[in-house]
Order: sequence, then C-alpha cells, then structure tokens
Amino acid sequence: MTTFMTSLKTSLAGYLKYKGREGQTAFMLHRITGLGTLLFLTIHIVDTAAAYYYPPLYEHAVILYRLPAFMIGEIFLVFSVVYHGVNGLRVAYLDLKKPEAWTISKQRKAAKTTLIVSILIWLPAAVIMASNMIKHLGD
Repeated sequence: MTTFMTSLKTSLAGYLKYKGREGQTAFMLHRITGLGTLLFLTIHIVDTAAAYYYPPLYEHAVILYRLPAFMIGEIFLVFSVVYHGVNGLRVAYLDLKKPEAWTISKQRKAAKTTLIVSILIWLPAAVIMASNMIKHLGD
C-alpha cells in the first residue's frame, strides 16, 4: 500500500509542478471532466436504482437535485460532457488522421480552439439552464 501511495503522491506532484501550458491544461481538463462525468453517471445509476428498490430514497434525491448547488453542478456537468467530447475528438483526429500535426505550435492552437469550441457549444445550454434555475428559485 505504501508503494501505491508514494506513486500516487509523485504523480499528483508531477501534474501540479509541470508547466506545459496549453497542452497541460487540456490534459488536466480532459481528466477532470472525465472523472466528473463518471462521478455523475455513478450517482445517476445508484439513485435511479433506488427508484425501484427504495422509492423514498429516490424521492429524497429528487428534492436534493432541486437545490441551487446541484443545479449549478448540472451546468458544469454539461460543460464537462461537452469539453470531454470535443477534446476526445481532437485527440482521436490527431492520432488517427494527422499524426504529423503533433507539433507544439499546432497543439497549442488546437487546445485553444478546443476550449473555445467547447465554450461556444456549452454557453447556450448554460444560459438556458441558469435562467430555468432562477425561474425555479422564484417559485
């Protein structure tokens, strides 16, 4: 167990120390958005199963999901899914179709473009979700 923890500590320290600019940011965002989406899916499966096995727990979960913190979390969840998908397409395209484009200058541009495209896709959904949240809180 000690070796695992040492390895984990070394990896995390390396992630935080390395200053790879756009490439490092894209890598970290891809990891974080992937883990966030996985966390959501796990919670979603558990609470949906609760609807069948223990309905009062499901009803309690639905009440919790109507709280502002969860609504804001959903807005960021949508960003996570969009960014993870767009960045995954970028990586797959460059790996499968344009491996010669793995140069630092092209990757910097591709990472910035990926973030901009993700924000442009996410922003309309975020505005709609935020306005619905504000309307719901006024009820």
